[in-house]
Amino acid sequence: MTNSVHPHGRHRAPLPPAQVPVDGVPAPRAHHPTPQAAAAPPTPSGQSTTQSGSKPAKQRDAFFDNAKYLAIVLVAMAHAWEPLTDHSRAAEALYMTVYTFHMPAFILISGYFSRSFDMRADRLKRLVTGVAVPYVIFEVAYSLFKRWADDDPGHPISLLDPWYLTWFLVALFVWRLTVPLWKIVRWPVPLALAIAMLAVISPDIGDDLDLQRVLQFMPFFVLGLFMKPEYFQLVRRREVRILSVPVFASALLLAYWAAPRMTSVWFYRRDSAQELGVPWWVGIVMTLALFGCSVVLTACFFAWVPRRTMWFTVLGAGTLYGYLLHGFLAKGSRFWGWFDTYDWLHQPAGEIFVSVVAASVVTLLCTPPVQRMFRFAMEPKMEWAFKRDAAALARERTWTKAT
Repeated sequence: MTNSVHPHGRHRAPLPPAQVPVDGVPAPRAHHPTPQAAAAPPTPSGQSTTQSGSKPAKQRDAFFDNAKYLAIVLVAMAHAWEPLTDHSRAAEALYMTVYTFHMPAFILISGYFSRSFDMRADRLKRLVTGVAVPYVIFEVAYSLFKRWADDDPGHPISLLDPWYLTWFLVALFVWRLTVPLWKIVRWPVPLALAIAMLAVISPDIGDDLDLQRVLQFMPFFVLGLFMKPEYFQLVRRREVRILSVPVFASALLLAYWAAPRMTSVWFYRRDSAQELGVPWWVGIVMTLALFGCSVVLTACFFAWVPRRTMWFTVLGAGTLYGYLLHGFLAKGSRFWGWFDTYDWLHQPAGEIFVSVVAASVVTLLCTPPVQRMFRFAMEPKMEWAFKRDAAALARERTWTKAT
């Protein structure tokens, strides 16, 4: 059974109107309406306060925090299932089903919360400190980790060739810069799909900045840009929730049938059709088919996301931490041969154990203490690197005159 040509990759009430922060999802500690607001992390009840404590910040939307947390749990679990897919058709079917929608859901939410992005100085600054700088830090960290854990001292450190999970930060950086362009075109989603189809039949794009993934996943980001709060309310209707159950069941059955007949590399969206050894037109068909399946399953996923505050709601603000940090354990488990050493992990009980461990680890990595520990890398302030804005200078002049 073939599951990959690259075994481990290169890898109550209707919803309230959503506040629109600039920096999107899964940017850490993204506050509504903008991440530039100097607000402290939200309390478990979903309410946050400013650093001074005198002016309360607007309440976070529990639905989106819940969706981000559940999506990142599925990401971690799918990474843990990957070594099991060669020996278990059921594991591969579950792997393919989850891969159909977990990153599209994450990316769609990212687009939704990037709707107000423009080229304003403070927003560009946040894009650099919240996306570009973490990319550089973690690309270097992952490369050094591979040198040590995989006994590969010659592994290059290249900022042009994202390794493993860092591709998402590159993609998010590029997608946000294009937001003003998508707002002025007439048919943004069809245009993004057309670009994705052109990418999948263009093997010469190469690996620089993982542009295949950037372009092939872009339709989900653009779709999120033009989502409205009421669209998320529609998928929360009772009939949609009921219908989602047979839809998910059908998807699992289809994946079980397809598991020995197709490669799951299609879901990674990092290769062209020619690189996968199929005619170019198959790439176009697969792009359209996967986009349709991903949108349907993403809607089904949103239908079952709780809209009220849950015990894990507060963890939704730390999903980027969980995403990037769990990669060290996910890759380390391969480098150190855990799945080869312990055969019982390939049994049903072992597969359940692996799933629970993955969900528990990524949950721990999303917690506020972990966020505080790694904030220097994920949310550096870097005031020294930027010019002070005019408003800050004006306030300083006023204070100087008054004193």
